[in-house]
Amino acid sequence: MIERLCVKIPDYPEPGVLFRDLTPLFGDGPGFNRTVQALAEAFEGQFDCVAGVEARGFLLAGGIAHAAGCGVLPIRKEGKLPRETYRQPYQLEYGTATLEVHTDALPRGTRVLVVDDLLATGGTLEASGHLLHQAGLHIAGFGLVMELTDLRGRAKLGGHRVRALYRL
Repeated sequence: MIERLCVKIPDYPEPGVLFRDLTPLFGDGPGFNRTVQALAEAFEGQFDCVAGVEARGFLLAGGIAHAAGCGVLPIRKEGKLPRETYRQPYQLEYGTATLEVHTDALPRGTRVLVVDDLLATGGTLEASGHLLHQAGLHIAGFGLVMELTDLRGRAKLGGHRVRALYRL
């Protein structure tokens, strides 16, 4: 189902890159529901909150949190959060960026499931993990729709549990 609902776009965002667009999966009610349920079940009972990485991770986090009856923690791009934040710069496949999370978002020790659509080189999720550690939060694991295994991003996730529904 994931492969069927994933659109491959050659040479985006730059020549030589094959971009995998999962927005058709998010727009398909039954497909999105199955995806959310599968990620929620993979970590059932192991988290108190779901962190979504901007922006597609927000969609997954909201659905999983609703299914689990818990809250959502947004991990945002730099300059989007209004209160004091922890900041973590990181390397992207195509440049650099910074992620932020509020310093007072959750009580220390809260178990957080981090979700995003895709694991490629691991830079974004590695930075997310650093942010959560700065905030004194416990990473329950990383839940993903898709993982590009040849890019070895999983190695950057500090031995945390990783569950990808579809691995290429």
